[in-house]
Amino acid sequence: MYRICQQLTKMYTPIYLVTTDTRTGNLIIIAGEGIEASISPEGKVSYESTETEF
Repeated sequence: MYRICQQLTKMYTPIYLVTTDTRTGNLIIIAGEGIEASISPEGKVSYESTETEF
């Protein structure tokens, strides 16, 4: 989690929320304009962007 937060702030992306998904145990990081990072209990990281490109 520390590494992901550090990468986001290096790009001057604000981090709005860090929480735990109680259903899956994943750490969820909401940042910037629609960036979501999910870290599983095993350490696997996945990114999702909700931004739409025109």
